[in-house]
Amino acid sequence: MKTAVPCYYHLDVEVSPERVGQVSRILAAHLRYWDLETLVEPVRHSTEMLLRAIDEHARDKNTSVEMWWNGQHLITAIGDNNRALRPDHELRACLQHLAAMSDGWGCCATETGAKVIWFSQRARAGERAPLVPAAPTPNLLEALEVPREVPVTAIADAAGIRDGILEEAR
Repeated sequence: MKTAVPCYYHLDVEVSPERVGQVSRILAAHLRYWDLETLVEPVRHSTEMLLRAIDEHARDKNTSVEMWWNGQHLITAIGDNNRALRPDHELRACLQHLAAMSDGWGCCATETGAKVIWFSQRARAGERAPLVPAAPTPNLLEALEVPREVPVTAIADAAGIRDGILEEAR
């Protein structure tokens, strides 16, 4: 079952071709630890794509990767320090991929002029373990009356049994 406890992970890394796979494995391990196995592949694929684009186009390779899990959505953000890398030119293919693979995505500038690209994945209700129904508890406002005692003869008369048949059976 998906945990409802909020989780956060932050990683600073200098991007290189060998680091892309390493970062991907680290993120996958955290997602498995958070019991989010179904989100591993889309997050790994999208993150690897963005990190490869940063490695290919950016001058400053220092990058921050963050993940937030709030109980329903996983938000992954990748921030770089490169002011020259514009998301509308070099990252167009990555952003199109993010739009197709994620539930939401965006790009925003930081105070230093760098940018952060984020995407979110939702843990769908069908992927969760079913809840176990709780046993009903009696409500004091809905008390039922205890049945009254009914004499055996009344039961016999209701069934159409004549008087004395029960006596003969003894």
